[in-house]
Amino acid sequence: MKKYIFPLLTLGLLVFGCSKNDDDGGFTGPGSLDPQNFMWQSLNLWYFWQNEVPNLADDRFSSDQEYTDFLGSESDPAAFFENQLRFAGDRFTFYREDYKDLVQGLAGISRSNGLEFSLTYKDLNQNLEPDADEPIYCVVQYIVTGSNADNADLSRGEVFNGVDDQVLNVGNYRSLLFGENATYTLNMADLENGVLTPNGKEVTLTKEEGLVENPVHVVTALDVMGAKIGYLMYNGFTNEFDEELNDAFGFLSGQGVTELVLDLRYNPGGSVRTAQRLSSMIYGTNTNEVLWRSRYNPKLMAIYDPETLDDTFLDETASGTALNTLNLNRVYILTTRSSASASELVINGLDPYMDVVQIGATTRGKIESSITLVDDRDRQGAPYVYTATRENQINPNNRWGMQAIVAVTENSQGFSSPDGLPADIELAEDAENMGILGDVNEPLLARAIQEITGMSGRRDFTVQTPIREITNSKMFTPMKDNMYIDVPINLNVIPE
Repeated sequence: MKKYIFPLLTLGLLVFGCSKNDDDGGFTGPGSLDPQNFMWQSLNLWYFWQNEVPNLADDRFSSDQEYTDFLGSESDPAAFFENQLRFAGDRFTFYREDYKDLVQGLAGISRSNGLEFSLTYKDLNQNLEPDADEPIYCVVQYIVTGSNADNADLSRGEVFNGVDDQVLNVGNYRSLLFGENATYTLNMADLENGVLTPNGKEVTLTKEEGLVENPVHVVTALDVMGAKIGYLMYNGFTNEFDEELNDAFGFLSGQGVTELVLDLRYNPGGSVRTAQRLSSMIYGTNTNEVLWRSRYNPKLMAIYDPETLDDTFLDETASGTALNTLNLNRVYILTTRSSASASELVINGLDPYMDVVQIGATTRGKIESSITLVDDRDRQGAPYVYTATRENQINPNNRWGMQAIVAVTENSQGFSSPDGLPADIELAEDAENMGILGDVNEPLLARAIQEITGMSGRRDFTVQTPIREITNSKMFTPMKDNMYIDVPINLNVIPE
């Protein structure tokens, strides 16, 4: 089989595959196989586990026909990836039939009514696997500002256990809450001493196309026993809102804040660059200090300049605005199992430099990073990597896009934890006492304030009804549970 070398900027990557045209390197097999060809070619180059998936091996095919037959082994591109290309241990790579849906999701744009909630088993023993008819209930966590739910009679801590007069259970919640139905009616209930009682209240919600969520949800400064405490609930590392995040830290700095409680309990991740900026706003802007580094597949590690794999603290936004930083030596971070990806990156990256006090629950344990792949083979320096300015260069016969895992990350001391980062102070959310976000009496924030102020006679935070979460509305959407990165570009050349 031939090996083709395509000079790309400073990169000379060996791109393997059959059914090539010697003049342009393009796929010449059946056009209906363009999505499968794109998936194989892009993953053969970028996929973190490329060397561990036999079907992605550089020498997998001995002829063009064998390659074409392989692409045609699955008529559905999704099945082709799942059955032929996915590494067994890959929990997070996902795809969309239209890359536009993928890109918009990463930018915080979605079809949503703005209601964020937990999904919780009602009676199930901790050691049992649920049956399809196992009942569940949902607890409102927060509501996106300006959304349809924001105009409804709903608030944090309210409970519902039915949709359109159907009792929610393990078998039906996906179709009822996350299906194609744009409008549905919630059947509300009361939860007291562990007993769930329908209360007759109904709330009708409608999903909106293109809902944009500002992840800076709550920012406030508190004066408690002489301590100036900043509180920030941050719900997604969306780089389109980096200026708003920087403004929030400007506000906290202007208020003389000397302690910070960063609430990441519902934050499933996002942009690594935004995570760098948030870390810098907390600790400082010394761009010579390494926050974390990435490791890629062996093929890429052999050509990357090691210095491109280190992400440092930053001193400005993408627009060139100087970062507002609190220059702290200690931070309190609130977490749940829904805290993932870039949230964990911030916690782990800051840990070597400052005292990070984690309150809540162990995080999800997502140390992998991803990039957006589209059928743009000719992008210089980084073939198949999505760039907004090159949308007219994407293969018009193939709109499939992938958010593929391409790297794992570790902090400056070489540490990462695929099992999640355990809380220093364990405190589960109480379904019967969710509290008001940003209020000094909200249980998790109150616990952080106790640590800050050293209050005597501490409140007993025994949790009556801890939330045993199945997932939540954000985590059900794979694109929310990811950590996406910029690709290093100063690459060396591989000899043929």
